[in-house]
Amino acid sequence: MRTLTDQADDTTPAPKPAKQKGAKAAKSPIAAKKKPAAKKPVRRRKWSKMPKEDIEALFDRFSRQRPNPRGELDYTNAYTLLVAVVLSAQATDVGVNKATGPLFAVADSPEKMVALGEDVVRDYIKTIGLYRNKAKNVILLSQKLIDEFGGEVPADRDALVSLPGVGRKTANVVLNIFFGQPTIAVDTHIFRLANRLELAPGKNVDEVELALEKVIPDPYVRHSHHWLILHGRYVCKARKPDCKQCIVADLCRFKDKTYSVPAPIVVLDSYENKLSEPNKTGEVL
Repeated sequence: MRTLTDQADDTTPAPKPAKQKGAKAAKSPIAAKKKPAAKKPVRRRKWSKMPKEDIEALFDRFSRQRPNPRGELDYTNAYTLLVAVVLSAQATDVGVNKATGPLFAVADSPEKMVALGEDVVRDYIKTIGLYRNKAKNVILLSQKLIDEFGGEVPADRDALVSLPGVGRKTANVVLNIFFGQPTIAVDTHIFRLANRLELAPGKNVDEVELALEKVIPDPYVRHSHHWLILHGRYVCKARKPDCKQCIVADLCRFKDKTYSVPAPIVVLDSYENKLSEPNKTGEVL
């Protein structure tokens, strides 16, 4: 006969078997599958902080103010332009023109320049900063043009930067001004303007050049180099920008600007701001 204690024992659950050491618990097929890691969002660089409509308006005004912009260096052909740009490093365009006027009168080709020799070239350009090294480079690049390019200035950036004393900025200036290519040479004025306007912010000239190439509308690329340089040189100056004379004051995002009303657009034919001033650069407009 079963006692009450025996009946109670029947309801007691059986003990779980002890786990063996080293044995791993079996995982269900669902639990075994790992969820794929969430992909981090790719951050695309924002080339400009200006709205597209403001960028369009900016260059539209520049184009109406200076329909035929041109540089301030005097030259007569591709070679003299190349030499002038090489000499303009860390020098003013006015100072370069004073030196190259007499020089180009006697040597306007690589052959004539090499015939003059380094010592004579140095005497012509001694009023320009770094004139000793520049005279050396002028002779070397002239000789290389004769030896490798038939005495002609190549319309190719890689070929240009292979010449002594010629960097990317110099090459871009020559390609833009003489050969009409849509290149942008970022100098101190363009670098300052691109960052002040927040048109193409960048920490160095390469970043600014790339950003400008991305944001400038196609119809304005050809002359954008000159428009930005001239505006930076004569209006948006480094130490004291002349905001009251700025035709894009309302579009400007510079935190220290002193005026927000755009100046009226007056057509300027040249950098001298005189419609009657003849074009002495030799540039085909």
